[in-house]
Amino acid sequence: MKKIYFLFLALALVNNLFSQDPKIKKEKIKQPSGSDSLTINRVSSKVDKNKIAPITDYIITDYKGDISFIDTTLSIQKEYKFNYLRKDNFNLIEFANKGQAYNTLSHDFDEINTVPLFGARARHFNYFEVEDMHYYKVPTPTTELFYRTGMQQGQVLDAFLTLNTTERFNFSIAYKGMRSIGNYQRHLTSTGNFRFTSNYTSKNERYQAKAHIVMQDLLNQESGGLRDQDLENFTVGSEEFLDRGVFTPNLNNAENMLKGKRFYINHSYDIFRAKDSVVNALSLLNTTKLEDKSFRFSQPTATTAFFGDAFSSIINDLVTLEHFSTSFAALYENDLLGKLSFGIQYDNYNYGYDRITFIDNQAIVNRLKGAVVGLLASYTKRFKSFTLSGNGNLNLTGDFQGYNLNSKLHYKLNKDFDVEGYFNLNSALPNFNALLNQSSYVNYNWDNSSNFSNVDKQQIGADINSDKYGAAKVEFGNILNYTYFTDISVGTSEPKNIKPIQANNPINYIKIELSKEIGYRNFGLDNRVLYQKITNGDGVLNVPDFVIRSSLYYSNEFFKKSLFLQTGVTFNYFTAYNMNGYDPLLAEFYVQNETVLGGFPRLDFFINAKVRQTRIYLKAEHFNSSLTGYDYFAAPNYPYRDFIIRFGLVWNFFL
Repeated sequence: MKKIYFLFLALALVNNLFSQDPKIKKEKIKQPSGSDSLTINRVSSKVDKNKIAPITDYIITDYKGDISFIDTTLSIQKEYKFNYLRKDNFNLIEFANKGQAYNTLSHDFDEINTVPLFGARARHFNYFEVEDMHYYKVPTPTTELFYRTGMQQGQVLDAFLTLNTTERFNFSIAYKGMRSIGNYQRHLTSTGNFRFTSNYTSKNERYQAKAHIVMQDLLNQESGGLRDQDLENFTVGSEEFLDRGVFTPNLNNAENMLKGKRFYINHSYDIFRAKDSVVNALSLLNTTKLEDKSFRFSQPTATTAFFGDAFSSIINDLVTLEHFSTSFAALYENDLLGKLSFGIQYDNYNYGYDRITFIDNQAIVNRLKGAVVGLLASYTKRFKSFTLSGNGNLNLTGDFQGYNLNSKLHYKLNKDFDVEGYFNLNSALPNFNALLNQSSYVNYNWDNSSNFSNVDKQQIGADINSDKYGAAKVEFGNILNYTYFTDISVGTSEPKNIKPIQANNPINYIKIELSKEIGYRNFGLDNRVLYQKITNGDGVLNVPDFVIRSSLYYSNEFFKKSLFLQTGVTFNYFTAYNMNGYDPLLAEFYVQNETVLGGFPRLDFFINAKVRQTRIYLKAEHFNSSLTGYDYFAAPNYPYRDFIIRFGLVWNFFL
């Protein structure tokens, strides 16, 4: 296995041996709407200093090949993304400390996997997946620094550097580190995400390669939440408990850690290329990924009153997954037929534990090992204003049967209005920890690898986008054999007993989302409303009926346009519902139907400013916490955060 790691490292770095070319070719790319047209930067000192490089020369490519640009603007959308995840967390509710976990207010069932995923999903919000990686091409060395204060002692820093050693080879290196103690006992979080990417195009432009290396570790102390007898002291706002550190947690010695390392390369070679205006091309494609993950839950002394009986007094549960995946495909492009690819994919997995557990003299298998071979295909064709696209894959051999199909039809009515309809099918077994789990705690041992069925999902929906009228999304979905965790000890005096269960009946849901930003002079009002309804899924899939966010803000330029200022208030709200509970041993959320939570407003006041390429953020989070009552929770027994003032910045350097 180590030899394979070094092979991937060599593939990612080998192109750096090319000699340096100081002159960077300028590509003709249209200025994107909403980009910072005022931001221009001098190229390398070895080039004519009178030349400038517009911001559209700083190119970002995602894993699909879609292109965007480094954006130094300040907008309300940037305000929504200035958080620990650096993503819009509209459908998430955070725990009290940064980096702990996020409860999900709305689920996206658009997975494309045909083999099970690794468990501990509550630890994966800040885990960089293949879909989160980006690749760059820049005319000058470029740096970005992201900083934000934490809770009590601690902060988060994300430092990023990218440069082109030649016109054809780029690499980037980044590290995101966070440590925050939090206001409650046993709330320490500490994470690290190292990323390295490379982007290479050969001189004749026939060969292209994108590769990355990611190494991550995410540590959480686990408190188990507030004790039941302390909930009233929190909700009534008892003065002696406003210092959150006086609360005694359910767990005082537990922690878990998710670790992962991944080596990835996606490269292609053009056998035949497009000539003149006639498209007739053939390319060979290969994508290879090797990823190792591990999740550990540890306690120096078992807490049987919380988790139930244990086999030993020292808890050290460790589960690992080795996953190797590679695919080979041929891509044919023709002006009449469109783009068509067809290939084969191979997955090899090794999930499990280094020990065997016996329950009632019955041995529980400790590993799931095997390989899956499948077919994959994709198609894209443009018909004037219409674009039809689709992709899918099907498992042919192996222990895991599954398939996936995604199809889209995009219609561009005019410059301001476009519609996209989609239809998705997915069938795959539940996550690995629902199939097999072992623990030193007796209740957390099961083997469902032979009796759980595939989870089948069907989705149909449409997205409508218009700068003038706003955006709308409608989605209908159906899920068979929905798999979830629940506490089967409810109604008894027994300790917690979390088990995975498959729903007997199909689950149907509808989601309708509307968003619109209204501007008047220097004022703006940005609104986003989500309505969702679950049918045939009561007590199985719980979500709030409404999720609402509305921001009223003022923007203007000062000091001869050298300072851009944006200030306002953001209102967040979701209706009360049976919010999922959180289990620290599994790092999973589970369905519960005893406690109704939610229905509390959250008001954030912000002042953001931009000076040249620096964006400065100052926010008073949840400033209404003492005014509207203390009945705010992110999960049963886990309070949402109190009022706090946060500061941070994003700073870009273009050398």
